[in-house]
Amino acid sequence: MVKQTIQIFARVKPTVRKHQQGIYSIDEDEKLIPTLEIIVPRDLADGFVNNKRESYKFKFQRIFDQAAKQEAIFESIAKPVAESALAGYNGTIFAYGQTGSGKTFTITGGAERYTDRGIIPRTLSYIFEQLQKDSSKIYTTHISYLEIYNECGYDLLDPRHEASSLEDLPKVTILEDTDQNIHLKNLSLHQATTEEEALNLLFLGDTNRMIAETPMNQASTRSHCIFTIHLSSKEPGSATVRHAKLHLVDLAGSERVAKTGVGGQLLTEAKYINLSLHYLEQVIVALSEKHRSHIPYRNSMMTSVLRDSLGGNCMTTMIATISLEKRNVDESISTCRFAQRVALIKNEAVLNEEIDPRLVITRLQKEIQELKDELAIVTGEQRTEGLTEAELIQLEKLITSFLEDQDPESRLEVGADMRKIHHCFHHLKKLLNDKKILGKSSVSSEIKDQDQDQGCQYPSKEEEYKKLQDILKQRDNEISILSK
Repeated sequence: MVKQTIQIFARVKPTVRKHQQGIYSIDEDEKLIPTLEIIVPRDLADGFVNNKRESYKFKFQRIFDQAAKQEAIFESIAKPVAESALAGYNGTIFAYGQTGSGKTFTITGGAERYTDRGIIPRTLSYIFEQLQKDSSKIYTTHISYLEIYNECGYDLLDPRHEASSLEDLPKVTILEDTDQNIHLKNLSLHQATTEEEALNLLFLGDTNRMIAETPMNQASTRSHCIFTIHLSSKEPGSATVRHAKLHLVDLAGSERVAKTGVGGQLLTEAKYINLSLHYLEQVIVALSEKHRSHIPYRNSMMTSVLRDSLGGNCMTTMIATISLEKRNVDESISTCRFAQRVALIKNEAVLNEEIDPRLVITRLQKEIQELKDELAIVTGEQRTEGLTEAELIQLEKLITSFLEDQDPESRLEVGADMRKIHHCFHHLKKLLNDKKILGKSSVSSEIKDQDQDQGCQYPSKEEEYKKLQDILKQRDNEISILSK
């Protein structure tokens, strides 16, 4: 078991214009804990005197400035989580931040240059590279891609996605078993034997994602997407199997509706996005509070799916993507505050091992056959499944002669074959039961015969009646004589 808090990292998005001095600063020397300081410019106060803070400080495991490369992000954030997944621990990496702060670029990557690949394609490359190196185990890899759009789940790898509208597709629903484990109905699992197959599944899912242009972002993702790598491994000949799930989550961006000025369908999407992020924040707050008995996981689909990732059996990492332009300072401060609350949550990651029953059955069958072969060598005869008819008749004759033998020292010799011994006991039991039934019937017949014999000695009813009549007459005569 590995107990640790959720790891939090910050990434600052490069600004379109030249770097504005004074908006933020990064201090990595203060007690070896990197600190991000966000400075609120004076002009945001619009000339009014107020008590608004001018400086905010937040601590992270590491802060990546505007010049940080995708490779450095993967090496520091995703690689340790991928290594733990290969070892059999569940892992989650999720990006959180406002619209246009670089979440999708960090998780999935850009399409212009090969070096712009994000965490998901780099993680797939790393995992399959390690699988090829490790020949001591047998690995199986499956991919699933879930989209949560307007609080409804959809399978991004469903082949009907291109031909059908979103409303016609089957919705992914959540099922919960007695152990409170979450199962997703209508979410397909696709086996990937090579890196190329896994990347094709990623590209297929990205093609089907809900993307729209908003005033905040030209290609804004309008849904939460969870790309999951399912890993299974076992050593040859061993019945122990290790399972691990690695969730790579790209959350939709939080945005202020008044600030973006959207309406219609975009407004509906923004409401659902903000509501689900609000429920995520509720779960984070509940987990960070001590002695809190109820955690509201069921409030939204996203928190239900990520239940293990938040306060459960998982090694979780969060990337806070921050856009530190003047107009986005308030949202950036909110993102950093959310990250500080996430850092208080403790997870207990457990090695996911189980015994494969099919392998156990195969192993036991092989062991039984080997024991039968050894027994055949010792006894000189091949063991069959059951006793033959001739063997059964011979055994019953032995039992009969044993029972009829008056010698108290006599023995029933049937050998060391347990099948013959069991049959002898069953036959003796049958004989005993038959004797009991016969004994009961003979006793009842004896009682009946006795009753009949006794019935012959008793006088009949007519004789008894005549005798009583004679006594009555005699008494009447005696009375009449006495009265005279």
